[in-house]
Amino acid sequence: MEQLLEQLKGQLIVSCQAYAGESLYGSHIMTAMANAAKDGGAAAIRANSPQDVAAIKEGCGLPIIGIWKKSYADSEVYITPCRSDVELLFAAGADIVAVDATGRVRPGGETLEALIAGVKRQPGRLLMADVSTLEEGLAAAELGFDLISTTLSGYTPYSTQSKDPDFKLLEELSSSVEVPVIAEGRIRTPGQAAAALQAGAYAVVVGTVITRPHTITGEFAHALRAGASKIEEGR
Repeated sequence: MEQLLEQLKGQLIVSCQAYAGESLYGSHIMTAMANAAKDGGAAAIRANSPQDVAAIKEGCGLPIIGIWKKSYADSEVYITPCRSDVELLFAAGADIVAVDATGRVRPGGETLEALIAGVKRQPGRLLMADVSTLEEGLAAAELGFDLISTTLSGYTPYSTQSKDPDFKLLEELSSSVEVPVIAEGRIRTPGQAAAALQAGAYAVVVGTVITRPHTITGEFAHALRAGASKIEEGR
């Protein structure tokens, strides 16, 4: 566990995710994306679903932070909501599993306390808490999570809403807990990634700007359409 965490210190973790209906969807494509990230210097990969975790683990070889985005009718929690989801990710080869550690109601009434207690019955398993506020991060540290990530800041209605990374939350968590704090969420430039380390991040996760080209393309296309419209208005 200590060796794995040391591998991540000060390093870039690249999130490789695609969803059904998208052009890049498929475990073989995500494995290629992970290898491209590895070639660029990524120290680890964050991947969604047991299928992608297993494929990337075999085809890339970098440490994997596994998640499983699943929707349940009785809960807003969607990042690895249940203990059964965690177990399948570890079985697929995840080195670390990240779960939604917000205070929201979980599917089937399962509690975060019960989830982590059940998972930790097997030693050597690392769990990451995806949180949206300082209070959630402090609670996660008390529960025994091995890492805490700012992933969900801005994705819960009661957390800070911003287009930029939540450096304030990162600084607060880093100075308040003893476990590594991972910066994730809306990091779009190398400068912001470096700033995250300066703010106290143990490591930095970057996803969309590296591995979701259709999203970035859409932003460029939208900006050009808006610019063209202004030109027409000025004529």
